[in-house]
Amino acid sequence: MGYDRLRPVGPDHHHHREHEQPTPKNNKKKLLIISVLAFTLIVVSAVCAVVVVRLREGGGATSVGGSGTGTRIPRKPTQAISRTCGKTRFRMLCVNSLLQFPGSLTASEKDLVHMSVNVTLQRFNKALYTATSISYVQMDPRVRSAYDDCLELLEDSVDALSRSLSSVIPSQKGNGKVGSTQDVMTWLSAALTNQDTCTEGFDGLRGEVKDQVAAKLADLSELVSNCLSIFAASGGDDFGGVPTQNRRLLASNDGVSGENLDEQHFPKWLRREERQLLDTPVSAIRPDIVVSKDGNGTVKTISEAIKKAPEYSTRRIIIYVKAGRYEESNLKVGRKKTNLMFIGDGKSKTIITGGKSIFDNITTFHTAAFAATGAGFIARDMTFENWAGPAKHQAVALRIGADHAVVYRCNIIGYQDTLYVHSNRQFYRECDIYGTVDFIFGNAAVVFQNCSIYARKPMPFQKNTITAQNRKDPNQNTGMSIHACRILPTPELAAAKGSFQTYLGRPWKLYSRTVFMLSYMSDHIHPRGWLEWNATFALDTLYYGEYMNYGPGGAIGQRVRWPGYRVMTSEIEAAKFTVAQFIYGSSWLPSTGVTFLAGLEV
Repeated sequence: MGYDRLRPVGPDHHHHREHEQPTPKNNKKKLLIISVLAFTLIVVSAVCAVVVVRLREGGGATSVGGSGTGTRIPRKPTQAISRTCGKTRFRMLCVNSLLQFPGSLTASEKDLVHMSVNVTLQRFNKALYTATSISYVQMDPRVRSAYDDCLELLEDSVDALSRSLSSVIPSQKGNGKVGSTQDVMTWLSAALTNQDTCTEGFDGLRGEVKDQVAAKLADLSELVSNCLSIFAASGGDDFGGVPTQNRRLLASNDGVSGENLDEQHFPKWLRREERQLLDTPVSAIRPDIVVSKDGNGTVKTISEAIKKAPEYSTRRIIIYVKAGRYEESNLKVGRKKTNLMFIGDGKSKTIITGGKSIFDNITTFHTAAFAATGAGFIARDMTFENWAGPAKHQAVALRIGADHAVVYRCNIIGYQDTLYVHSNRQFYRECDIYGTVDFIFGNAAVVFQNCSIYARKPMPFQKNTITAQNRKDPNQNTGMSIHACRILPTPELAAAKGSFQTYLGRPWKLYSRTVFMLSYMSDHIHPRGWLEWNATFALDTLYYGEYMNYGPGGAIGQRVRWPGYRVMTSEIEAAKFTVAQFIYGSSWLPSTGVTFLAGLEV
């Protein structure tokens, strides 16, 4: 079918621009640093594990699994291990991995929670270290693109798992945790998504590099899945009934009240003058860096601004991008560039654009005109565009894997795969999003609020699908919530709507989860509402919901009858997908200053 997401890409399938491979000279230093860092983390992690065990057992711990005295691992797991692993989807892998971990033979079920994360982190560190060993193998551009994706995603996963471990490991002082329950579920979910993306990058490819990467990354997804299962079962979250998150938040309401919302519910650490950044006129803001093409700023390019911004900033770094059309290669706010805020002169004035597509012999992940993975990323009053066109298929305008990301009053324009909401927690408010096939896709925990979502005229014989959500594991706290939005056709599609079908979404992965709530739907939406991905795939495991939508396309009489689809009639069920309950977490969103609806009320 012409609208399939994944298809082989290579020189035999289409023309492409030459993709310049990174030279060994340019990459040698970076890869050496990555290798040394990964190896160091492996050693430190292992040493810490042994120290913890020795402290717990009075210094008399016996090494297990090939080191020290070489005590043989018993074939039968302890009762605690059996009970813990009985909660997982990959039980034997869970048992074997825990049996090899120091101290697991005397560990309680509570101890095994952090041990499962620790052993997974060690395996990721080892995978990152060994994966760099083939960096100098000759690769064609498409393979190199997939390989580079995997290295980046492995680094991101090591960081996510490290933060998760710091949050779940017992602290003698009681103050060593860095994240909440919701944080840990988010970070583990993101690590699993990262591995899925890495694997997908090699789809349709063959050869030694793919085989070697697959061997080095074997079992990583399953190990993270087991961590999610164990942590969720330990009280990490409630995934019973309606598959959502934040049982603790529902019980305590986490301080969400009318009074607090009137005060924007800001955390104490945020200064009052920072709270209004998203609605303060540009003329009243003092940016840290000014980007201006005419040379009247701090720098002339956005890439220079990103490079100039400090790493791991704990305060908001404001980058003001003056009006202009900016087309730069590989624009990315990396993981180390935290709390960056980009402010433009308006949707129609400040435009970040690019034209890369899979026809350039690169992965979908690599096509983004702009990408951000640094936590706390905010964009306001600008356009992100990919102009490759519908014939170039996958071509991303904006990709975000940053935790606590906010996109406010922005245009996001493309055709197929316009907006890649890759992972972590994200919020979009008053944005206009344009596309054709799967044009909002990914596995973040994301809420779209008061946005206009425009289906465009696709190529002949294509079907429009607004969403393609790829939740892979039932314990991931991810999904798409489209709340109080407008689902519209562009004038070009409206004039030809009888020739093209438009659907609300289709299930990219087994546990795909998407809801539309209190949104206006025009008559371009097909009466069935939703489209199959492939025959009966995921129809009984997905979670697709609609709640009190209206307009000619919101009629539910002819909707699909899939086991996983439901018309939500309960306000309690629908409320689970609001900002307050789905992505609110540790009160991060109010601190940005962006206007939002915490509950269902419009």
